[in-house]
Amino acid sequence: MQVIFASLSLVRAKSKSNRRSGCPVSLSLERFGDRWSLLVIRDLMVRGFRTFKEFQESGEGIATNILADRLRNLEAEGIITAEIERMDGRKVNYRLTEKGIDLAPVLLELLIWGARHENVGASCAAIAKIEKNREQIVAEVRRRWRERDPIPFLPQFEADGVEHDLRRKRKG
Repeated sequence: MQVIFASLSLVRAKSKSNRRSGCPVSLSLERFGDRWSLLVIRDLMVRGFRTFKEFQESGEGIATNILADRLRNLEAEGIITAEIERMDGRKVNYRLTEKGIDLAPVLLELLIWGARHENVGASCAAIAKIEKNREQIVAEVRRRWRERDPIPFLPQFEADGVEHDLRRKRKG
């Protein structure tokens, strides 16, 4: 029994030595905090993407080597899982794990923050509705994940041609 605990503490010590700090924000950012990882998580969570090709064609401009690396890292961290498609054994579908779907409130707050402080392709009415219904939206995202619902929850926001600023609307 003592041997088991000794080996467990060695494993913990080794993983802690790779950490910048014990701060939960810092530790979280080490796991999924880069731009591409968060966009992959977003696409899995609300856009219904499942395949490498869908991520690559998302319009974000991610290079294939970066995408492959982020998918590997997210899988290694237990945030996503790769599943072989039943109908075509050559095709891999990615899916959020429970650990990954637990990021739904974080992504929702990032969406709201971005809409408040940046010019984005989402209508002011849509963002206001999201702000007022945070809990219901997170519950719906979780339901869709549990039921493997492939229908996108949110549309792709357009980067160009949208002239609105949620900040101005709030002030006026």
